[in-house]
Amino acid sequence: MTDTAGVFARYPRTALDEAVTPDGALRPGYEPIARVLDACGGVGIATVAGALAEERRARGVVLGTFVDGRLEERPFPMCPVPRVVPAGDWAQLSRGVEQRTRALNAFLTDVYRPAGRRRTDPDQDAEIVRSGIVPAHLVSANPGHRPAAVGLGWPGQQRVTVSGLDLLRGPDGWVVLEDTLRVPSGIGFALANRDSGRAVLPGLYRDAEAAGLADPSGAVDLLRAALADAAPPRCDGEPQLGLLSDGRHDTAWFEHRLLAEALGIPIVTPDTLWPTRSGGVAVHVDGERRPVDVLYRRLEETELAAHVTPGGAPMDVLLAEAVRQGRLALANVPGNGVADDKATYRYVPEMIRFYLGEEPVLASVPTWVLAEPDDLDAVRDRLHELVVKPVDGYGGQGVVFGPRCSTAELAELQAEVAAAPHRFIAQELVDFTTVPTVVDGVVAPRHAGLRVFAVAGATTRALPSPLSRVARAAGELLVNSGSGGGSKDTWVLPPG
Repeated sequence: MTDTAGVFARYPRTALDEAVTPDGALRPGYEPIARVLDACGGVGIATVAGALAEERRARGVVLGTFVDGRLEERPFPMCPVPRVVPAGDWAQLSRGVEQRTRALNAFLTDVYRPAGRRRTDPDQDAEIVRSGIVPAHLVSANPGHRPAAVGLGWPGQQRVTVSGLDLLRGPDGWVVLEDTLRVPSGIGFALANRDSGRAVLPGLYRDAEAAGLADPSGAVDLLRAALADAAPPRCDGEPQLGLLSDGRHDTAWFEHRLLAEALGIPIVTPDTLWPTRSGGVAVHVDGERRPVDVLYRRLEETELAAHVTPGGAPMDVLLAEAVRQGRLALANVPGNGVADDKATYRYVPEMIRFYLGEEPVLASVPTWVLAEPDDLDAVRDRLHELVVKPVDGYGGQGVVFGPRCSTAELAELQAEVAAAPHRFIAQELVDFTTVPTVVDGVVAPRHAGLRVFAVAGATTRALPSPLSRVARAAGELLVNSGSGGGSKDTWVLPPG
């Protein structure tokens, strides 16, 4: 470690900063970054940040959001200072994310297993429910549970082909904040961030890559292989892949185009889907219809029933029939919301022990499911200390930080919880790390989260394309893009 100087000379010193220690030393991995920033100087850093924003505007690196029913695109901000993940941390993260994905896939297989349960059997519950580990209502009354989804995956298929786990680095190491198993986004933005970083700081990246910096583009081959492993039973020859998108109306349209190009597969939109004589589906592209064996699903499952295909069939009906015929696989399989529900999160460590016979590699945030009377009793007088989340919330929606509530806001929260406790969970507030971030031309600490992706096919593998998301305001704890957060390129350092 070396003492801070230059742009880090006045950088605040805290116990939970990833770049600067409490005694003012730079942590390993940040030294070459600091040298480049010092050479830029204050004016130069602002110039680099401006060049980065212009580079991303020119390439159209945008996110969409609906405002008053209309889709509006805005630039997805990126800070030019990379975030460094040491090799030891990445080894633990990879093992933990792979383990958690395997356990959640096992849970979904258990929930949606049609074999071994007779229609007349009064106990239709999953084995983990029968064992008393997971409450029955967590499955049967879960808004993400889709009984019809039993037939939307072929026997033996991994129901989660692509997972995205959100993590924070706290005082005791990495903890999982949330599992995203429906339509996880961000792989494409991680690839775009590396390209942007190379474009504006070529010397820094050239030296780092020569020293063994992991290349996130390695995720593309792993993703393609996992999608091919999802091929249905009646697929003959090399599986033909497509990326199923809502098209230009989708908030992640930029990422869909980037990933389809990187994978070398067509984008499939509802208006290009046709049935084939063999019972499968084909995509109309470049003037011809090409059969597709696997659709990388990048639109929400609620959208599947919202579209009619050119032949007149509702899209969900067309796709479901092709799956039943053994001619199509959907990845991810619909119905995964039952496993990434915020209440289900509480039981993932038990799932790891039940299905895998292993101890969790990564910690979870202490969580109380307020539908459970004992849990409610344990926290009803502690809401001012905790984070309260709606069970069906998504992307940071409805999250309330108890310690930041006014007296009136806290009274309103307590009334909402008392009226419908089943709608909420409560979690301990995690004190998590900050990273150096360029704000108005100055390097300042901002809280950051990390999304790590895994793919599950013949094997389950973490992808070398983690996405760092960073809060834009000092003290802000929500880092997701829906709350105005930006992003960073993430450097996974080589061992040694």
